[in-house]
Amino acid sequence: MISNIFKRLQLIVIFAIACLVAIAQQPASETIKTDSLIVVAKNPQKGFDNDYVLFIPKGTPINKKIFLLVEPNNTGKITDSMEVHKKHAIDLASVSSVGNNISTELKIPLLVPVFPRPASKPLTYTHALDRDAILEKTPYMKRLDLQLLEMVSDARNILESMNILVNPKFFMSGFSASATFTNRFSFIHPQRIQALAIGGFNGKLMIPQNEINRIKLNYPVGLNDFSKIFGAGFDSAAYRQIPQFIYMGKLDENDAVQFDDAYSATERKIINENIGRRVQERYLKCQAIYLDKGINAKFKTFDKVGHWTTGEMNLDVIMFFLAEMGERR
Repeated sequence: MISNIFKRLQLIVIFAIACLVAIAQQPASETIKTDSLIVVAKNPQKGFDNDYVLFIPKGTPINKKIFLLVEPNNTGKITDSMEVHKKHAIDLASVSSVGNNISTELKIPLLVPVFPRPASKPLTYTHALDRDAILEKTPYMKRLDLQLLEMVSDARNILESMNILVNPKFFMSGFSASATFTNRFSFIHPQRIQALAIGGFNGKLMIPQNEINRIKLNYPVGLNDFSKIFGAGFDSAAYRQIPQFIYMGKLDENDAVQFDDAYSATERKIINENIGRRVQERYLKCQAIYLDKGINAKFKTFDKVGHWTTGEMNLDVIMFFLAEMGERR
C-alpha cells in the first residue's frame, strides 16, 4: 500500500516537473511583479449589485492569453452584515481556499463575488444558488448567476487595462456550498465555463434529467422546470463538453440535504427516497448518473478525509487545471 502511494506521488512529481519544464521553455514574457488584491465596488449600471474581489498573483503573465478563475464565496453562516461576507471573500481570495492555491500556483487571476446570505432570509441559500435564490426578486439578491457573469465581464476589462488578457471562458472551483453553487451555475451557463473542479458538495449533484423513478425533478434537483425558470432549454451538448474534476472525502458526512435552508421538504423527500439518504450513497448514485449521461467528469474519493480539503486534494485540482491550460495553449 505504502509502495503504491509512493509510486503515485513519484508520477505526480514527474508530471509536475515535465509541465513546469514545458512552461519554462515557452518564450519569456513580462509578468506581474507583486500580488494584487482589488475590491471592486458594486455597479448596478453594469449589472452587478454586489462587490467582488479580484486577486492577481505575482507572476501573472502580461500580453498573453490566460484563464480567469472564479470561486463563489461561502461565508459559512447567515448574517445581514455585508462586511462579514466581504471579509470572508477577501480571505478566500487571498489566503484560505483551494482557489487561492490554484491562482497562486498557476499564475492566473481569481475572482470571488461578495454575495449576501442574509439572516433576514435564512432559507434563501444564496451561496449554494438554491431555488429560493434563483427566484429572489430583491435587486441585490436577484439572479446572482447573471450578476456573476457581469462581474466576470467587468474583471476582464480591468485586467485588460493592465495588459492581462483573459479568455471569454473561465475556470470555476468550489468546495462545500461554493461547490454546489458552481455545479448549478454550470448547468445554467455551460457555454461560459472552460473547466471546473468541485468537492465536498454533500454528495448531491444536480441531476441532468427531468425525472427519476417517474418523479419530476425541478431545479435545483433536476431539469424538469429548467426552461420555465431560465427561459431557455438546458444546453446538454455544451454541458457535456466541460471537463470536470469532482471529489469527495470518504469520511465526509456533511449533509446539507437534511436542512431547510438547503432544500425544501419536498426536495428532501425526493432526494432521500430516490438518490440516497446518506452523503456517500448519494455521491455514488450521482456518479453513476453522470457517467451514464456521458458527462465529461472525473470522480475521485480521498481516503481518511472528511469535510475538509488536504494538500493532496489541492495538488490534484491544480494538476487538473494545469492540464487544461496545457491542452488549450
